[in-house]
Amino acid sequence: MSRFFINLFFIFFSCLAICQNKPIDLNPKDTITYKQSYGLRLGVDLSRILRTSLDDNYKGLELVADYRLTQNLYIAAEIGNEEKTKQEDLYNFTTSGSYIKVGVNKNNYANWYGEQNLIYIGGRLAFSTFENTLNNYQYFDTNRYWSSEDFPSGSDIPENFSGLSATWLEAVFGTKVELFKNLYLGASIRLGIIISQKEDDRFPNLYIPGFNKVTDDSRFGVGYNYSISYFLPFYKKNKKANTLPKSEEPNSGEL
Repeated sequence: MSRFFINLFFIFFSCLAICQNKPIDLNPKDTITYKQSYGLRLGVDLSRILRTSLDDNYKGLELVADYRLTQNLYIAAEIGNEEKTKQEDLYNFTTSGSYIKVGVNKNNYANWYGEQNLIYIGGRLAFSTFENTLNNYQYFDTNRYWSSEDFPSGSDIPENFSGLSATWLEAVFGTKVELFKNLYLGASIRLGIIISQKEDDRFPNLYIPGFNKVTDDSRFGVGYNYSISYFLPFYKKNKKANTLPKSEEPNSGEL
């Protein structure tokens, strides 16, 4: 029995001596890793659904999607359909058609451990096909003798102009916030510039689905969307992460 305790003490002091010889790392490296999900996020634009229910002169639906390629880079796309009727001073017209936008988003938000939120900038190449219908119009006449209260009537017979199209580029600034597990609320603002468009000589393009209002003296347009989307994870990748933000890391001068 005494020999057993002697051997035990010998092993204990040998281990203690080895530990004393091993240098102590005062700045240990963070080796904590966690798996980040990669996959497809699908959703719908809430603003167009709300506008459709509130505005009798508008119908629209837009589906949104993005696919995560790398840590901060996403392929993104929107596809939709719009129909808008507008009354101007002398005429009433309806524009209806579909559009698609394809591009990328780059996330610029440094997430905390386990977060998946986005504050991003991006770009889109967009294309729309549509038609215009001139519902009715009046003649502009400076001589108001016969029509003192209004301009003389032109026609109430609708005239259709089909086969129209437009291509434009968009700069996108937006955010996506995870409300619940894999459920995201998003918002974005878009600045577009028309590259090319096909219009009828008899009636110009005054509204382009997906682009918004068109003016004679500018090729620029502004749009927005508010989306709700769900993330479908396909696989995961390891990512090295800090467990504490920099503001909570101990200072080297503190004891």
